[in-house]
This record gives sequence, structure tokens and C-alpha cells, in this order.
Amino acid sequence: MTVTLRRATADDLMAVGALHQRSRVATYSSFLPAEALAEPTPEAMGRYWVERWGWERDDHRMTVAERAGELVGFTYVGPDDDGDPETGLLNAIHLDPAERGRGTGRELMIDALAGMRERGWRRAALWVLTPNASARRFYERGGWTPTGTEREELIGSAVTSQLRYARPL
Repeated sequence: MTVTLRRATADDLMAVGALHQRSRVATYSSFLPAEALAEPTPEAMGRYWVERWGWERDDHRMTVAERAGELVGFTYVGPDDDGDPETGLLNAIHLDPAERGRGTGRELMIDALAGMRERGWRRAALWVLTPNASARRFYERGGWTPTGTEREELIGSAVTSQLRYARPL
């Protein structure tokens, strides 16, 4: 079965939250402690997306990927967090852990970049957890390069180092 991409609706957001939490636990457990990943619960992550969508739906776009009618991935893009009007930000790209290696991430990325170009942005940026080697390889294969800008953010109780990547559109 092939994967289908479509724009998300409000009805998708609780499932997006559950998938987001599964993806975080599977991906980050090799470098973050289990207690940092125990929260938020899938339900709390769904409520987070419901609230965020309510504030940002006019200038952000969420795309979901489905396989056999099941949500298997999503992207979330919007304006640059540094305020650069020429740059769009890939806020999130997450896959169900069972979906890795099936090309869904690549399809979601192609769609996200096309959507950014349609919005008139000339450059794309994203933040990646510095120790997330598999994500960094994925982005680098897709033409993204580290900018050298770093920040720290909390995931649960763990302070995480993040690195900004960018690429032309």
C-alpha cells in the first residue's frame, strides 16, 4: 500500500499528538533518559496540538501521511522563528516508528519544501536535536546544512542541545 498525503484537519490533532509522542520516545530514547520522555502523555500531546493549531492554523500548515487509512506521519511548517520573511520553518516532521525506512519521511519532506516555495519563501530552516544522528543524516542527504546556530530547550526534565539547519528552496 502506498502512502497518501493530505492537509490535516482539526479531527486529526489528537492522533497527531499520539503519533508525535510515539515518535519522540522511539527516536530520542537512545540519548535522553526515559523519565524525560514519559511526559507528555499521548493525550496531553494531542491537547497541545489542538491548542497550537487554534493559534497558528492561519499561517502554518500541517500535512499528514496515511497508509491504509492510518496516520503514519506528519509535518508542520510556518514562518521562521527568527522573523526572517524570506525563510520558512519546518517546525516538525515525525513518523510512526514502524514507518521508518519506507520513504514516507522523504515524501513528507518533499511536500513540506514545495509548500514553503508556494508561500514564497526562498530558504527553509529547522531545528534538530544535536545528538539525533539519524535525523541529521536524513536532513543532510536532503540538502540541509548546519548553520552553526545552537540553542538549548527542555524535553521533559532534560536540557537538550539543538542545532539549526537551513537550505535554499
